[in-house]
Amino acid sequence: MTEKVPLKEAAINAERVTRIGHEIQAVCPAFDADQFAREVIADLPPLALKARIARTSAGLHKHLPLSGAQALDVLLRSMPATPEEAGVTSDFGLHLYSPHSDYVARYCRTRDNLTSSLDALARMTSYFTVEDAVRYFIADFPQETMAAVNSWAQHPDHRVRRLASESTRPTLPWSIRIPLAIDAALPVLDQLHTDPSRYVTRSVANHLHDISSERPDIVLATLQRWKDAGRASGKEFEFIAREALRTLLKTGDTAAYEFLGYPAEPPITLPSLHLKRHELREGEILAFTAELSATAPAKLRVSYVISSTTLTGSQRQKVYFLKDIKADTGQALNLAKAHSLRTTATTTIRPGAYTLTLQVNGRRFAPNAFQVVAP
Repeated sequence: MTEKVPLKEAAINAERVTRIGHEIQAVCPAFDADQFAREVIADLPPLALKARIARTSAGLHKHLPLSGAQALDVLLRSMPATPEEAGVTSDFGLHLYSPHSDYVARYCRTRDNLTSSLDALARMTSYFTVEDAVRYFIADFPQETMAAVNSWAQHPDHRVRRLASESTRPTLPWSIRIPLAIDAALPVLDQLHTDPSRYVTRSVANHLHDISSERPDIVLATLQRWKDAGRASGKEFEFIAREALRTLLKTGDTAAYEFLGYPAEPPITLPSLHLKRHELREGEILAFTAELSATAPAKLRVSYVISSTTLTGSQRQKVYFLKDIKADTGQALNLAKAHSLRTTATTTIRPGAYTLTLQVNGRRFAPNAFQVVAP
């Protein structure tokens, strides 16, 4: 089996640092590409991904004989004419160019360079997404940056339009918080929720999802307003709404279920929930079946909840989606799942008492207990 290369090493490595140096030197002969590469590459091994990006941009700053608008011009001219020529194969872009936007945020974030820096970031995002860099400009120059963000929402490049939504998310992962009201970018989302690109509408949904953690009322009101306007296609609007409300669905929020057409009191009975085994080890399969019976026509969203006790004694619950069903009166619904009890980045499986619970339209039924035992 081929060993998986860690993201940090695939994203910023010796080969890519060397390529950056050569591309810069091609448009700025005074740039010492060899010295730049030697110094940066020597420091990479112990660094995490964001630190690798920062170290590379620091190397650019040290060796570029220019600054400000002139440095921005060199960075932009050093990139191939199109993302495709650069080797970009996805909307997200090529990590090779992540140090470029980091450079802009660290060394060109001044009032004198504000317009040219924001313009540079809008161009760079087609090579590698730059929302993290934009947030530093929002923090320092909120009014001017938000004016640029609003113009990006109408840009012909869908990657720039997505940047308008993504850079203003209230809780963008792995990035700084920004000094904006939680709903400050709703005018931007109003423009983007009908976008033909899924790359854009997924960002809109994630943006609303961020808001939902604090203000679900704002999210539901916004979705209702968009629904009433009828501008978004049914399929894409359903995607946005479902993704925006996904955590509220997990927690059984009645308003979220009813907005999506799921009755909060589902007309079903649950005669049985069967576990194949009640004693398992970490890494084994938790297999179960369930039998539902519908007493009236209904739209059903079935999930299952695995609960356990943490080392500190608190309760931990993980909710997993199982199936969407349009049930008829008297219909018997037979469900089955094989769930891997494997430790992941977000879940640690330890020996102890666990329960499995079926959740339908937010309503939870009686739990079924099982044990995870030591290997």
